[in-house]
Amino acid sequence: AYINTKDLRDNEYINSHNVIMATKNGVVKKTSLEAYSRPRLNGINAITIKDGDQLLEAKLTDGNSEIILAKKSGKAIRFNEEKVRAVGRTSQGVKGVTLEGKDDEVIGMICISDPTVNVLVVSEKGYGKRSEVGEYRITNRGGKGVKTLNITEKTGALISIKNVTDEDDLMIINRSGLTIRMSVSSLRVMGRATQGVRLINLKGDDAIAAVAKVLISDDEDL
Repeated sequence: AYINTKDLRDNEYINSHNVIMATKNGVVKKTSLEAYSRPRLNGINAITIKDGDQLLEAKLTDGNSEIILAKKSGKAIRFNEEKVRAVGRTSQGVKGVTLEGKDDEVIGMICISDPTVNVLVVSEKGYGKRSEVGEYRITNRGGKGVKTLNITEKTGALISIKNVTDEDDLMIINRSGLTIRMSVSSLRVMGRATQGVRLINLKGDDAIAAVAKVLISDDEDL
């Protein structure tokens, strides 16, 4: 994972921002940006990962954000950043969400400071849905979460969650190597627990590999 930062020599900036990390097994960790402000050429420890786990996301926050973690099984949990106390670089973190079954895992994390943005989720077989943040009630960290997409054999597992506005485009990359670009504004806002709509048509056993958010483009050739 990577994040963009401003000047790491600015003491006010590094002491007023946090790095939030999430792992596939549902662990979240918050550390002051100041702890990462003196990197070495060979790197510094960012988080202690248990065997069988893997770092998935890292986001920069201002201390007042809300965290939404989404799971492969189609559920998501929303809680205040304040529920995660700041710890040192080598710490493991705390439970952010409870997984359901041995095949379940966290597939993404978004950190929201603007309540007007929407939550977009995408499944591996090409279904997606755009919902208002308010559809996800705020709970304590560590729960199972609420349904964010009705997962069926037709939709496949959840693979991506993004915070989006009408000013964003989506780049959808298939396992077969095809890339499709579409406008977020073309997707209507829907309820949280629905199946969503088909975003792209997939051939055979093809599936979506990744989803990226990019600024809206006026170039019709893309």
